Amino acid sequence: MPSLRLLVQAALTRDPASPAMAFAGEWIDWATLRATADRIAGALDEAGVAPDAPVGLVPRNRPEAIAALLALLAAGRSVRMIYAFQSADGIAQSMARPGLAGVVLHAEDAAEAVLSAARECGLGLVVLEGMGEARVTVRADTAKAPVPPNTPQVEILTSGTTGPPKPFAVPYSLIEQHFLATPLTRSQGDDPGQAPPFLLYFPLGNITGLYSTLPTLLRGQRAILLERFSVAAWHAYVVEHRPVHSGVPPSAMRQILDAGIPVEDLASIRAMGVGAAPLDPAVQQAFEARYGIPVLPSYGATEFAGPVAMMTAELHAEWGAAKLGSVGRALPGVQMRVVDPESGTALPPGETGLLQVIAPRIGPEWIVTSDLATIDADGFLFLKGRADGAIMRGGFKVLPETIEAALLLHPAVAETAVVGVPDGRVGEVPAAAVVWTAGPSVAPDPSELEAHLRRHVLATHVPAHWRVCSELPRTPSLKVDRSAVRRLFLDTLPQGAGD
Repeated sequence: MPSLRLLVQAALTRDPASPAMAFAGEWIDWATLRATADRIAGALDEAGVAPDAPVGLVPRNRPEAIAALLALLAAGRSVRMIYAFQSADGIAQSMARPGLAGVVLHAEDAAEAVLSAARECGLGLVVLEGMGEARVTVRADTAKAPVPPNTPQVEILTSGTTGPPKPFAVPYSLIEQHFLATPLTRSQGDDPGQAPPFLLYFPLGNITGLYSTLPTLLRGQRAILLERFSVAAWHAYVVEHRPVHSGVPPSAMRQILDAGIPVEDLASIRAMGVGAAPLDPAVQQAFEARYGIPVLPSYGATEFAGPVAMMTAELHAEWGAAKLGSVGRALPGVQMRVVDPESGTALPPGETGLLQVIAPRIGPEWIVTSDLATIDADGFLFLKGRADGAIMRGGFKVLPETIEAALLLHPAVAETAVVGVPDGRVGEVPAAAVVWTAGPSVAPDPSELEAHLRRHVLATHVPAHWRVCSELPRTPSLKVDRSAVRRLFLDTLPQGAGD
């Protein structure tokens, strides 16, 4: 197989008049995509960023961000993905971590804190103004240029499956061997020129975004790019393009049912994929009963570099309702086991414990997760929750401890406990109970705490619900009773309330 760099270069020389993607109702051809990629590459040169130097990318789901990614890969650069949905201080902190020579980001993310970080760290800064302009805002200090990695890579952040989000490097070689052959984008047929456009909505900077975007573009399939997922946009896409396979975030499946989308509108779909977060089996059952479309859940994580278990159409046809709630069997080459959380001893089929995985993309070692799971006698995986108490907010894993640590930095917060509560739209959201320090003259408003949090954590970590307590509920051993904290919110939340 050709190298990733050569594949990207070949894609950028595709027929200039052929459509590459649609965004906000407008089709963008390959000539425009290449011109923007060339403009970005030229701006990095102008900014004094060496040709092989690593570059940070702060992508929003927009065509210019995809053009930037292609420009960086075509040059064989290492890329560090930096989340755009965080505060300017958070972006600046990610930029300041050693290893970058430059950063590419959108105009609205070029706040003063970001500009200051670029100057202080000697980073070349290129600001994107749509598809029309890539301007140099800060020039690189070549004396501070880092040594590039031995092999080029794309660095993303894990979503927290095995702890707090941390950098995870995906080498070009792994993308070449495993991403580009993904069945995800081949589900519409083997001829990309004749297939319906592929719907791209996962954030470009995470594992699923890469796993869907790169194969689609490099094999020459047209794409419809959404800045963020909505049921209305997905519905319009299905009606216009009649795909035979589609997929949605788990939280969207309930929304589709609630929206009352006509059965005939989804008649082209023969299978519906769902992943990134647990799916309520009752919602799956209701969807299949209404639309007659098999739902195919999957399970994966950044640490596995993609999915490791999947309910295929063949498995669904054979086992059907007997395995409702399962995310399928291990994919070829993958090994899974469930172990006792205390002893680490492998448990027999049907027992619940901590899930461990060997992902051949990564290597031969067992990867320890914080997912509680059961593998039944037929080899089907059932997820049972999180041993670390992580909150699944849509497709994002949120660790309560991260929010609590940030809240305790506020001078008015003496104690806090964060728990997950149900939400009809995204499945689960964080809720924070706080105890003020002794006698604050003016108790802070939740909006003040939210603003404080946005300076320290990702936007997905900001609680949707707040409660002020004189003291936190505790167990007989004086530990915070999280079950009791959760009941404080459940007793007062109306059904379906949430984010």
